[in-house]
Amino acid sequence: MSLFFLFSFSTSLHPSSHSNLQNHCLDDQRSTLLQFQHHLYYAPNFTFSSKLDLWDPNTRCCSWKGVTCDALGHVIGIDLSYQNLSGSFHSIFNLHHLQRLNLAGNNFNTTLFQYGFGKLPSLTHLNLSASCFHDQIPVGILYLTRLVSLNLSYQDDCYWRNDQSFASFDPTLKLEKPNFKTFIKNMRSLRELYLDGVNISSQSSEWYCNLSGHFPAEFFLLPKMQRIDISDNSRLMGQLPEFPINNTLEVLSLQYTNFSGSIPASIANLSNLVELDLSDNNFNGSIPPFHRSGVPNLASLDLSWNHLSGSIPSSLFTLSTLQTLSLGYNSFSDCQLKLDMFLQLSNLTRLDLSNISLLIGSNNKIRTLPQLESLYLRSCNLTEFPEFIKSQNKLTDLDLSNNRIHGLVPNWLWKSTLISSTLEILDLSSNAIDIPNQFPFDDANSSFPMLISLRLRSCNISTFPAFLKSQESLEELDLSNKQISGAVPNWVWKKSLQYLDLSNNSLTSLDQFSSNQDSLQIPICNLSHLWRFKASFNELSGSIPSCLGNISSLEYLDLQQNSFSGSIPDFGGATQLSTLELNDNKLEGKLPRSLANCTMLYVLNLENNTLHDTFPLWLGKLPVLTVLILRANRFFGPIKHLENNFPVLDVLHIASNNFSGHLSIKFFHATHQLRSLKIGGNKLEGKLPRSLANCKKLEVLDVGKNMIHDTFPNWLVKLPSLMVLILRSNKFYGSIHFSGDGNAFPMLHILDLASNNFSGEVSVEFFQSLRAMMVIDGNKSKPSYVGDNSYYQDSVTIVNKGFEINYQKILTLLTCLDLSNNNFHGRILEEIQDLKSLHVLNLSYNSFFDSIPSALGSLTELESLDLSFNKLFGKIPPQLTSLTFLAALNLSYNQLEGSIPQSNQFGTFLNDSYIGNPRLCGVPLMKKCNEVGSQMLPPKVGEDSWIDCLSVWKVVLMGYGCGLVIGFSIGYTVLNEFGNKWMASFIRNWNRKRRRSM
Repeated sequence: MSLFFLFSFSTSLHPSSHSNLQNHCLDDQRSTLLQFQHHLYYAPNFTFSSKLDLWDPNTRCCSWKGVTCDALGHVIGIDLSYQNLSGSFHSIFNLHHLQRLNLAGNNFNTTLFQYGFGKLPSLTHLNLSASCFHDQIPVGILYLTRLVSLNLSYQDDCYWRNDQSFASFDPTLKLEKPNFKTFIKNMRSLRELYLDGVNISSQSSEWYCNLSGHFPAEFFLLPKMQRIDISDNSRLMGQLPEFPINNTLEVLSLQYTNFSGSIPASIANLSNLVELDLSDNNFNGSIPPFHRSGVPNLASLDLSWNHLSGSIPSSLFTLSTLQTLSLGYNSFSDCQLKLDMFLQLSNLTRLDLSNISLLIGSNNKIRTLPQLESLYLRSCNLTEFPEFIKSQNKLTDLDLSNNRIHGLVPNWLWKSTLISSTLEILDLSSNAIDIPNQFPFDDANSSFPMLISLRLRSCNISTFPAFLKSQESLEELDLSNKQISGAVPNWVWKKSLQYLDLSNNSLTSLDQFSSNQDSLQIPICNLSHLWRFKASFNELSGSIPSCLGNISSLEYLDLQQNSFSGSIPDFGGATQLSTLELNDNKLEGKLPRSLANCTMLYVLNLENNTLHDTFPLWLGKLPVLTVLILRANRFFGPIKHLENNFPVLDVLHIASNNFSGHLSIKFFHATHQLRSLKIGGNKLEGKLPRSLANCKKLEVLDVGKNMIHDTFPNWLVKLPSLMVLILRSNKFYGSIHFSGDGNAFPMLHILDLASNNFSGEVSVEFFQSLRAMMVIDGNKSKPSYVGDNSYYQDSVTIVNKGFEINYQKILTLLTCLDLSNNNFHGRILEEIQDLKSLHVLNLSYNSFFDSIPSALGSLTELESLDLSFNKLFGKIPPQLTSLTFLAALNLSYNQLEGSIPQSNQFGTFLNDSYIGNPRLCGVPLMKKCNEVGSQMLPPKVGEDSWIDCLSVWKVVLMGYGCGLVIGFSIGYTVLNEFGNKWMASFIRNWNRKRRRSM
């Protein structure tokens, strides 16, 4: 795991003016510079074209470009930034008076540890950013104790700038030895530190917790530190210290990190503080009492997206210097704040109060309203448009989305000469509003605002707004989630558009004159700047416009869930394409080999079409391909392998095709980064490759419904992240053995071994190995799902006594153990009670005997229990009535006897739960406990197994919160009311006919 410190401020080393040109250049300095030049090359795009000829040897070296000297002729500054240089610069370290060195933005593509930075004791400014340096940061930098500014950031920018792939190695600089804490202790003079993208992971336990990273608090207290920006490091943890009153911090930005705890009150007394950004963290408690006497220079305050509570302190409204204020998305206790309280801050230019319930006042008492440039009032329970907006003559960005505003948008929003002259970005999404088709402007001076961005997602709009005809500068348009139907008018396709979202409508065509035009001439083909286009979940049909594959700026294309047919277009011209989603259409034919030119492709989702091709091994050379989904097509043949394929693949989902043959061992050597692998529903055979054990990041493995012939893969037990293992419906055989050391399957919570040939007794060690099923997750209020942090969220199908449940998301607290339809025998051990978090337990169609263990009553989370078609005898333990979540029970076709327990959930189960146990009695059976019933034997295996297949019902539920119980209840009720009644009647009649014929 690596941590990335992102410092957003850029720095450049500007050499001082050449006021010393008259100074004589010292010979040793001159010869060193010429030696330095001799070892440099001009290398655009890493192509070494020529030796560098920067300087004229016949002139004074102090006058050379990028060179600065002191009065004595010593070189004190070198700035050769962004010159496309490569080569080596060892000779620089003979310039012992050097104070400033800037080699940023070049193409060195080498390591730094070879250089002796410790020989430059006078260095105060060092900038080596964006020059393709990688590997360890040299220890010599520690000895630069006078360093004021250090910039080693954005090394990967160099590779992107030169269109180079770095998939085969790690392009980052690393700070491991010394670690970061040691590093900053030596930098006592440091004021500016820029480590964007520097890997500072460490094996040391001194300040890292499980390699997730804990930022040392003493860094904030360095005596001369003025700016700290460690934004965009979501795995970086830490707490803020108490700040001394003489702290020199001017800028503190922790945006999008994982800091927590309270915000110390002392932060409100940092008199030099100008900018404070603590947004997107886990801070709690109250807002410190900021006051103009404590932070007289504070211009920007962003505390949004935290867990702050309490009231917003009134002292905040004394901050007259405040220009930017963002407090949205917290948990303040103020029921409804008055918006005009914030309008007292007369210097505000940016205000974000999103997700705070607001009350709109009259604003009559406020003498000077702030002239806002950006106003964000998203999710504020507003019921009307705030009228103070009329007076805003500098407003460029307005977000009123996700409120309770309804009716027509007022004319003054468009008519005001003040607003219309400046407004560029408007978001009115998720309001019950409509826009009139005509605007009766009386004022000749009024003009409709020329917008750059317009978002009207989820509004009451059923047609394309007519005012779009005049929006010739529109770059971003979102009209998704509406009731718009028919064809897209040609005037919607503005040449300026870069972002267009038309998803979730009822559109039938992308061109209103589609019948008269060639696919290369439709209006969308003129959008040469388009980088993101979504038209998913519509009713679009016909061929996908072939011109989309020629738009060089296109990065994201989503046309899923339509009725497009024909072949996939050639995407050879869309070289910037990163996401391509064409799933759930009617596409056919082969994959276009031109996709191999899309070297930026990150996600390729083509599932649920009728594509007919072999496994696309040629996609394996794409350097950043992370998600490949080909499920439910007609792909065929073996899954072959070549060396160095799919180097960063995270998700491979190729289930429900016609792949055949043996799985390649080498394939899984190369794809060791896999997190989710689904290859079920094919015709794969042979053994499961042992190289899967190399996939240490694997969370989901589904090889179900193939013809794999192997023993239980106990060599997978040490995979640290494996949560879902599906082996059902294969030819696995033999007994299951574990070492019993307690380290097997540390995260596994879904194990499906159904419909194989496993045999033997289920041992104590087996239950003891399922550690993750022993712990009940108490955090049910904030459910998490497998794959939450990635593009692809996994799904899983669990088959359970005649019905099939498909979870579109896999709750991490859903636990399931399915051993059904095997050859297990012996007793059901009491140790099963240790699996306390089990929701689904299926042991049906085996040969378990003896009584049902009363220990099952300890599985308090259990929602489905199937013990049918075994050889269990004795009474039903009354302890099972304590399973108050139990929604599905099947004890049929055993040798149980006695009365059926009646309390709690047992009062909801019907006859089918107990059928085939002739010695059972009591409700819901017709047989009373003093009667003797007739024998009913289970159908023989293989003879009537086809009947069981008829009762497979499918229930699809989204695995949210309590939806599991509801889903099971619905599925089981449907099955019982007309499924199993019909099936039971069918079996009885069929058995009678069979007996008569015997």
